[in-house]
Amino acid sequence: MSDQPGVAVKKQSPLPRASASRASTPQRITSLVVDSALVLLGLWVLRGFFGALAWAVVLTLATWPLYDRFLSLFSAARHRDLAPALFTLLIALVFIVPFGVAVVEIWREMKSILHLFSDAEKSGFPVPDLFSRLPFFSREITDWWQTNLTEPGSITDLIGRTDTGKFARLTQEISLIIARRLTYFAFTILTLFFLFRDGVALGKRFHTLSNRLLGQPGEYLAKLTVSAIRSTADGLVLVGLGEGAFLGLAYAIFGAPHPALLGAFTGLLAMVPFGAPVIFTLASALLLIDGEVGRAIGVFAFGWVVVGIADHAIRPVLIGGAAKLPFLWVLLGIFGGLETFGLVGLFLGPAIMAALVSLWREWTDPLPRRLNIKSGG
Repeated sequence: MSDQPGVAVKKQSPLPRASASRASTPQRITSLVVDSALVLLGLWVLRGFFGALAWAVVLTLATWPLYDRFLSLFSAARHRDLAPALFTLLIALVFIVPFGVAVVEIWREMKSILHLFSDAEKSGFPVPDLFSRLPFFSREITDWWQTNLTEPGSITDLIGRTDTGKFARLTQEISLIIARRLTYFAFTILTLFFLFRDGVALGKRFHTLSNRLLGQPGEYLAKLTVSAIRSTADGLVLVGLGEGAFLGLAYAIFGAPHPALLGAFTGLLAMVPFGAPVIFTLASALLLIDGEVGRAIGVFAFGWVVVGIADHAIRPVLIGGAAKLPFLWVLLGIFGGLETFGLVGLFLGPAIMAALVSLWREWTDPLPRRLNIKSGG
């Protein structure tokens, strides 16, 4: 505050810099080196959390239109913390509930399997009838089973011949992987909350940054990237969930075991193009082993019909239409992103391809497009 009344004090920047027009060449070079070093140092510090941050950004961009509608249910005073906290909780439940159901189902199956092994330890484990119906290696599997598992106490002998040290190491590695994934998920959800809470302010700052660095082309590429991520989320998630719902209903109609669980896993794998056949082929194999040939063929045929419509008709329109990508580049972006960045690459890959295709069209267009780039022309 100034000592003289009526005289306002100009607010100073936390990092005052020399004006670009007045700074000398050594100052500009030093500033560039220091800025670059700080950016690289920050990226190095955050390198272990890139995946969680990327997932949070993707989820924020994909669900922001829904979040805008969700905000209308709250007063302005509650927009700051309550609304983003509740919306973040809803997104977390979308991931937690299906995995919770899967864990409960697996636990139930494990209990029945443990009970079966307990009975088999006392009286031996007879050869299951389904082995005789296997199309391949039926005799070899039956002979091995009779040699190792049909006598009482044979399961204990078999376990005693295994390498317990290797099993312990495997268990420890699995426990570490689960712990890392839980930590990864917690950081993703925490970052998601802050992105929802401060997303408008961050968006304005990134808009300013893109304008300063690239001008109008930077603004256009930023909008195109956001559009590509949202359309990819719609094409992968919504279509995948739809495939899981339709095939889950088919599993129940055709009598496949655990149709709800198979449908949930189908929906998860269906987010990757051509991922659903893994599960409905497994369901068909289970029905075939039980001797239900007609039902197995029905599930298999219906699965390919659903996948054909979803992956070749609906998904390319949702992803390629908004991002202005040909179907080939949609597939290359999805699978290339998956191989390079993991699961989050499913969303980043098409966004990167959309930016590259846009640059290619701009560079190869016989007419200059810079003047119309703001409107996407």
